[in-house]
Amino acid sequence: MNTTEIFLLAMMLIFTIPYIVWRFGRTDYYAPLVVVQIICGILLGPGALGAVYPDYYQFVFNPQVILTLSGIAWWAVMLFVMIAGIELDIGKAWEHRRETGITAGLALGVPLVFGGIAAAGMLGYAGWIGSKAATWQFIAGVGMACAVTALPILILLMEKLEILRQPIGQRILRYASVDDIAIWGVLALILLDWERVGRQAGFLVGFGVVTFGFRRLMAALKEGDRWYVALIWLAVCGFGADWAGLHYMVGAFLAGVVMDAAWFDQTKMDNLRANVLLVVMPVFFLSTGLRTNWGVGGSAVFIAAAALLFASVSGKLIGLRIAGKVLKWAPGEASIIGWLLQTKALIMIIFANILLDKQIITNETFTALLLMAVGSTMLTVPVVHPKLRRMREIIFRSGGAATDAATSQAQRPGP
Repeated sequence: MNTTEIFLLAMMLIFTIPYIVWRFGRTDYYAPLVVVQIICGILLGPGALGAVYPDYYQFVFNPQVILTLSGIAWWAVMLFVMIAGIELDIGKAWEHRRETGITAGLALGVPLVFGGIAAAGMLGYAGWIGSKAATWQFIAGVGMACAVTALPILILLMEKLEILRQPIGQRILRYASVDDIAIWGVLALILLDWERVGRQAGFLVGFGVVTFGFRRLMAALKEGDRWYVALIWLAVCGFGADWAGLHYMVGAFLAGVVMDAAWFDQTKMDNLRANVLLVVMPVFFLSTGLRTNWGVGGSAVFIAAAALLFASVSGKLIGLRIAGKVLKWAPGEASIIGWLLQTKALIMIIFANILLDKQIITNETFTALLLMAVGSTMLTVPVVHPKLRRMREIIFRSGGAATDAATSQAQRPGP
């Protein structure tokens, strides 16, 4: 076979296997299609398929095919991150800044500390820290990976639970939006390269100046032109950030966050996100699976993943419990919000990919983080769904003061 035929064979595997598992295994309750695609990416990687059938693996995923798949994966994830940036609603967070600040701060800070402790424990063993990482970069990077909330997956899960447009769903989106900004800010700090700090500072200053003109241009354009110009802007920002040493995905996030969601039709934006997930993101999941490694031993990777999962989930739940006490939430409310905010999947995988690219973590640490992300996401719906059925009135609370409960109860439709 030539390279084109092998590439198409790889694409057939990428789309066929996850769909069959998802559809005929009826996994949607605990593992949406996105999660199944991530798991299948791991199974098609060198740690599973490559170990059992090395000849077939090397034939299908040869260097030329991997290079082609990587190009598609880069653009796919840049589009996805840009959309996530556009959809951040900072205005709503500012309107409810006390409640949002307390909740988002604790939801991010506590699992960050817990994850940092787990990372410090991993440093006692060889094979986890990347070749170019300082100790603080490794601890901060792994800790932040434990604190990440995957906003796009959170949206999908809340749609499934039918709470996205309800008051509790909008509150959770505010908390996750603030944390997303903090996550990318911390990532930029971790990636700060003192040998290239002048170039990085120049990029950020230039980005700020150009953004002013870009926003005026976008406001003056018709919506049809805005979509096209946004793609050009994405490529420019991704190139600039990567040239400066910050990573192209940081540029993709910056490209999206300076655009207003009001510039675009929301239905079209939802369709674009869905189509990106359908058409090209599975290639990114496969490329992610190809980077997994069990070199330090399979049991060690699973032990590390379990420790990171415990740090992530317990950190979120404890942080939200403290927030609930401070803000006088109803009993059980903090648990529901905490479980939803610990959803990882896409954004954490993107975050971990960047850490791996910059050699802050090894492939083994990346594998442990990937397993942690899959586990945390698969736990969400089975845990939250029964809680919501028992405590339906929490769905209609707008948060904060105790009077919100009475107000929202009065607005709730009858049975």
